[in-house]
Amino acid sequence: MKICVIGSGYVGLVSGACFAELGNNVICVDKNLDKISNLKNGVIPIYEPGLEELIQRNVMQKRLQFSTNISKSIIKSDIIFICVGTPTKIKSNEADLKYIFQVVKDLKKNLNKYKIIVTKSTVPVTTCDKIQKLLTTKTNKKLFDVVSNPEFLREGEAIRDFMFPDRVVVGTNSKKANIILKNLYSPIIKKKGRYFNTSRRAAEVIKYAANAFLATKITFINEIANLCEKLNVDVTDVSLGIGTDERIGARFLRAGPGYGGSCFPKDTRALVSTSKKFKTNLSIVKSTIYSNDTRYKHLLTKIKEILNNNLNNKKITFLGVTFKAGTDDMRDSASLKLIPYLIKKGSKVSYYEPTGIKNVFDKKKVIYFNNIKDACKNSDLIIINTEWNEFKQLNFNRLNNKKKFKIYDLRNLYSPSKMKNKNIKYFSIGR
Repeated sequence: MKICVIGSGYVGLVSGACFAELGNNVICVDKNLDKISNLKNGVIPIYEPGLEELIQRNVMQKRLQFSTNISKSIIKSDIIFICVGTPTKIKSNEADLKYIFQVVKDLKKNLNKYKIIVTKSTVPVTTCDKIQKLLTTKTNKKLFDVVSNPEFLREGEAIRDFMFPDRVVVGTNSKKANIILKNLYSPIIKKKGRYFNTSRRAAEVIKYAANAFLATKITFINEIANLCEKLNVDVTDVSLGIGTDERIGARFLRAGPGYGGSCFPKDTRALVSTSKKFKTNLSIVKSTIYSNDTRYKHLLTKIKEILNNNLNNKKITFLGVTFKAGTDDMRDSASLKLIPYLIKKGSKVSYYEPTGIKNVFDKKKVIYFNNIKDACKNSDLIIINTEWNEFKQLNFNRLNNKKKFKIYDLRNLYSPSKMKNKNIKYFSIGR
């Protein structure tokens, strides 16, 4: 099939490369000239395991192209996937749909034959209705179908999630569009996943509801972890005890610094914003947002306790600064709130991050090291912020030549009893 993917960000690149891998002819389009130029030269703008190799292979096989010419790419294609960003509006917390509607203008000019227009961007319910209304004229009613096809890609696991999906959700009442899209996805839904055809509005709600529920599970176990710390109970035992209940499930019940990234923060806020428009109270989601937004305060209190309320001139090292392992995404990472506060209180902060230096930090105040040993040397406190595999079996006594250093493990990667046997002062979440 001939596919055009508009928006060459995280979702667009992964989806485009994977569709090409399945044997389709794909054009990934973006208005960012530098991004497209880099992609043509093999430079990938995001860190996602396996993506660079996937893109290179399909470019070589001439199934994957990159372009800045949106009109020409639309005309050539049969299926158009809209994968542009829908960031949060700062004042209202609504999803900003300006990029979506910019694409719609380009689509309206180039409907030369029947096309399926698919929103893969996360959009509030009724967005597809608005797109259809904007595209429809007296003469082009039969030239397109607008479909909602939300993505469920985890950063760091995106290619696997695409190729082996839990489910593929396609929101359309058009039999023609449904048959074509089911055929498009047939190579992967045969393997393991399930194909759900539902209404457009239901598909739009499914995406937001799924992310809100997962965010709620993360926040729930973090609050239980706070209680466990007071009761001298191990939260990992609690997670296992409730997670083995099939009605609950074990995934997303790992206590930590809170959720972040490109989806959960903006999608929970957008869902609450939508609920206000339809005069519905999503009190649980509101509480989830508030609890996660204030999670860093609990972590800072703990850091102060660990360092006996003396942060001045303390050397603090962060192992990982991204919101989770497997990605270079810094959005809503706990480190973005912890590090500036510690700097303000006079701490000397350094970090090691597998995906490289981060420009979001002041290079004069926050020191980046390109290896773990140099980063940890002479540290008073080592904070494990992300769960990268290379952090899971470290010999801290060899990394740090200080006798009285401490570790604050925000990911519970280590056993408290084993750390005690090694005479390391070790602190973790909910234990």
